[in-house]
Amino acid sequence: MPSLKQTINKLLSPRANEHEPDKNLIFIVGIIVVFGLIMLTSATNAIAYAKHQDSYYFIKHQLFGVVFGIAAFWFFSRVDYHRWKKYAVWFLFFSIFLLLLVFIPGISATYGKARSWINVFGFSLQPSEFVKISFLLYLAAWLESREKKLSDIAQGIGPFVVVLGIIGFLMIMQPDMGTLSIITATSLIVYFVGGGKIRHILAIVLVGIIGLASLVAVSSYQTDRFKCFLDPSFSARDTCYQVNQSLIAVGAGGIFGRGLGASRQKYMYLPEVQGDAIFSIIGEETGLIFSSLLVLLFIYLFYRGYLISKYAPDNFGRILAIGIVTWLVMQAMINIGGMINLIPMTGVPLPFVSYGGSAMLAALAAIGILVNISKQTRA
Repeated sequence: MPSLKQTINKLLSPRANEHEPDKNLIFIVGIIVVFGLIMLTSATNAIAYAKHQDSYYFIKHQLFGVVFGIAAFWFFSRVDYHRWKKYAVWFLFFSIFLLLLVFIPGISATYGKARSWINVFGFSLQPSEFVKISFLLYLAAWLESREKKLSDIAQGIGPFVVVLGIIGFLMIMQPDMGTLSIITATSLIVYFVGGGKIRHILAIVLVGIIGLASLVAVSSYQTDRFKCFLDPSFSARDTCYQVNQSLIAVGAGGIFGRGLGASRQKYMYLPEVQGDAIFSIIGEETGLIFSSLLVLLFIYLFYRGYLISKYAPDNFGRILAIGIVTWLVMQAMINIGGMINLIPMTGVPLPFVSYGGSAMLAALAAIGILVNISKQTRA
């Protein structure tokens, strides 16, 4: 029986056909992470001191998440991504298990209106962040195995809808509509890339729109978000306070910004500056130019991921690569779009930038897998 050291060495040993990874991808992610740490330090010093009597409270905890995230990145970039395929079903069970944890009394935690966190040994974790990658690993393996059967209802679209429905139901119960929208959209895209029929996808989208409209109609909280999107002035001091303050922050930044550290909205005017609203502080302090450059970095990240997907050696790698970059870049665009009122606010964090160890760990682990795929591309 092989020793633990031998097992680890075998797990981390490179494949014979591996080459240099996509260094542009690593460089882009590195820039975003470093920029995010700088902006998090600037955006949170006031609220950190007010709540924790430590101006560097949030950045200290974020650095903790970054360290673990880098370790996860290194591990997943070294392990051949093909190895995860044989654990596909277990990744599905793991995803469901994670989503069930938030309903267990004693460890579940509620922040705001959502019950999406758990507390373990004094640490707060958001299980849905890890579901994004575990469920994607399952879908990529499942789609590769069903490539020739996806047109069949019983073996293709039927099981896909059932599994996605289970994940969706558990997320609605939390509720975490922002993460649900990202997982659903990413799942549909990888289903299409994996060979799914466009008519099946359109049917799911239609049913999803009807379901979303029904949910909005019966939920005053979701209804208010749409009202704020359509008319931010209808309840500027209450329901639409955050979107109004966000627009004020971005508008005040102008072209060149107020300057690093010079934000006014971070002084307890704009809620959640450490989380989903951090882009507003970026806009206020760095202005249109640097904010646009951040958006371009995410777009270029998608382009690098698209190339990795295009030249992946197999369908599993192709589906997994496009799924990872779609998740991360779509989440970034949803966050930014909500902050400037292009779409309703969803409360999702800005990848690699917003405060949150769970999000940072999951995102860097996913990039590690993407880097491993890039080491095996055909070009």
